[in-house]
Amino acid sequence: MLFPPEIREAIYNIYGFVRFADEIVDTFHDYPKKDLLDDFMRQYFDAKEKGISLNPILHSFVQTIKKYDIDQELVDAFISSMYKDLGDIKYENKEDYDAYIYGSAEVVGLMCLKVFVDGNQEDYQKLEPYAKRLGAAFQKINFLRDIRADFYVLNRTYFPKVNFLHFSEEDKKAIEDDIAEDFREALIGIKMLPMKSRLAVFMAYKYYTNLFKKIKKCRAEVLMTKRIRVSNARKVYLLMEMILSKNLNLVR
Repeated sequence: MLFPPEIREAIYNIYGFVRFADEIVDTFHDYPKKDLLDDFMRQYFDAKEKGISLNPILHSFVQTIKKYDIDQELVDAFISSMYKDLGDIKYENKEDYDAYIYGSAEVVGLMCLKVFVDGNQEDYQKLEPYAKRLGAAFQKINFLRDIRADFYVLNRTYFPKVNFLHFSEEDKKAIEDDIAEDFREALIGIKMLPMKSRLAVFMAYKYYTNLFKKIKKCRAEVLMTKRIRVSNARKVYLLMEMILSKNLNLVR
């Protein structure tokens, strides 16, 4: 993990919480997922009120949101998107799509941003728009990568006005152009991050931009048949390249 020890645990705590909720809605198909998510959230609010939970994931998350003054609105937006994933999804307009992107991805980046700036509200507000663009880019790439499973298994169509029974090169190019713009804006913010978090965030950026390059090289119909991934060997190469490079002054 590239985050230094003083913030690493807090980032683990955030991702533990969001990953747990995400697993409920994405993988517990043989169980009453809404009931499980309801119970998870009841436990969360109880832990937040009491300051303690016997669930280690919730206990750690509650301690983190308190320490870094993470707004409850961010948690609410995330959980709202998780509840949307309990049913079939077919977004017909950009407003609903953007709201889902905000709740499912952008707010996770904003929670982490609060940790990166040690809860400083002025620094948070300065970096907020860039963190949102990075989270949005990551999520849209995940959608492209997982089109086959989302569409055929989970009955989810995230991109508005796209017919995945006839997914065209024009559709794919429009989505890619949108992601490229997110990345351009996000990189501005990455360069402004405190040094203690910049390296790890830039590594995530490098991983996703490499995945993005692989997706761009695939034809639209290929994305409907297989999941594109970055090999483990490539991940190691990217890590070593970044650490050894002085590119963009991000690792100095």
